[in-house]
Formats: sequence, C-alpha cells, structure tokens
Amino acid sequence: METLNVRRPRTGVALVTLERPERLNALNRPMLRELREVAEELATDASVRAVVLTGAGRGFCSGYDLDGAAEFATLGPTGGLALQDMANRTLHALHTLPQPLIAAVGGPAIGGGVSLALVADIRIAAVDALFQVAFVRIGMSGGDLGASWLLPRIVGRGLAAELMYTARPVGAEEAVRIGLANRAVPTASLLDTAFDLAGQIAVHPPLGVQLSKRALQASTDSPSLWSALETEARGQALLMGHPDTAQAIAALRESLAAGRASNGRASQDRASQG
Repeated sequence: METLNVRRPRTGVALVTLERPERLNALNRPMLRELREVAEELATDASVRAVVLTGAGRGFCSGYDLDGAAEFATLGPTGGLALQDMANRTLHALHTLPQPLIAAVGGPAIGGGVSLALVADIRIAAVDALFQVAFVRIGMSGGDLGASWLLPRIVGRGLAAELMYTARPVGAEEAVRIGLANRAVPTASLLDTAFDLAGQIAVHPPLGVQLSKRALQASTDSPSLWSALETEARGQALLMGHPDTAQAIAALRESLAAGRASNGRASQDRASQG
C-alpha cells in the first residue's frame, strides 16, 4: 500500500499504521481510499477481534495535507462534495467496524486527525499527544469528518463548542480529564499499552464483543431507555444459543468449581491445624 501498513502484532489483533511520517501522516486521497479499503477488509476477517490505529513517526495525523488543499478553490460545489463524500465514507467504514477500534495517539492529532481518533471506540494517548480541532484556523467549518457529531458525545456539547470554535490544542493530561482519551501513557509504551488492551478484548468470544459494541453505539443515540433495552435484548437473545457462549459459561463454571474446591480444602487444613 502507498500510505498504510497493516500487520498482526498479536493473535487476533490488527495494527493499521498511517505511513506518511514526513507529512505527520497527513490525509490525502490515496490514504482516504486505502483506509476505507482496509476497514472493509478487516470487517469481514473473522480472525481479527480488535483493531489498533496509529501513526508512524512523530505524529498520529495532522489532518488533510495542505499541499493538496490548493485544489479546493477549483473543485466547485460538485467536486467539493465528491471529496467530502470520499472522506465521509472512510470515516463511516471505520466507525462501523464490527471489531472494537483503538486509536493509539502519539504526537499531533489535528483537524481530520482528531476525527480519526474520535471515531475509535477507545483512545490511548501518549504523553506527547496533542488534540486540536483546527478546521476554523484555515477558514473551514469545525463540523467536518464527523467532529460535530462525535465530539459532543464524548466530551459534552459545551466543551465541544469551545474546542471547535477556538481551535485550541488539548494535551494528553487534559484529554484524559475531559474524556477525550481513556488514559495517558509514556510515549515508549503507547503501542504495547494498546496491544495489551486489544489482547484483553481478543480473548473473549467475538460475537459477544461485537454485539456489545453495536449495543453501545445504538444506545448512545436511542431516544429512550426502552429503545436501548430492546436493542440489548435482541443481542442477548441471539447470543444465548451461540456455541461460544455455551463454551465460555462452561469454562467459567469449571473455574468457579475449582476455586470452591480449593477454598474448601484450605478451610479443612486450617481447621485440622487448629
């Protein structure tokens, strides 16, 4: 691939790396196309149970490559909508991945780079991470690549408004405090932390995890508690008869029985010693 690297660092885990480090992994048409293609391929790969997205080099993603932005003035409304549609389809493909998506953010995540992080289910920030919803700095709307929908759902409407209107940067510590990132870790530990978390997800029966993600996404936008309850009920009803569920329950019962037997023997030993 021209702009991405895809590999399997651990069993059940796919790592997608943005590979334009000389441009701080800035987005361009080839990257948007390749990201969508990779997301669509991973979505149908049963061997992948969690996906990690990161950037090569010093940054996560610096937004759309301004060297390519010169074409904006010549696109016209039709061409502009076509470019936006291409980008939107990429974000949607990432958002609808059935597997959990973890963004491992090191260095700058700016403009469209923030949207790539926001579309993930979980965000791990290196201590040098910097989030900036910077669209207004170049005269564009902060409502781009899903930011106006994703950001208020993550940090709340008031903070989303502040970040979109001012384009002020947010460091890793503040990102964790406001819920923009799940945790901040040393830069050298960023990928290992993301892999460990992905591995904790990957050990579980995949359909249960995938339906958990689907329920979480659906319930976030449910008009009522009852609507969310119905979504959850459909997923649970489907899982009750699944072989993975039966196997997981049997394994847990066996583990609990072994634990009770061990505790019983320990109690008998203490009693005999007393």
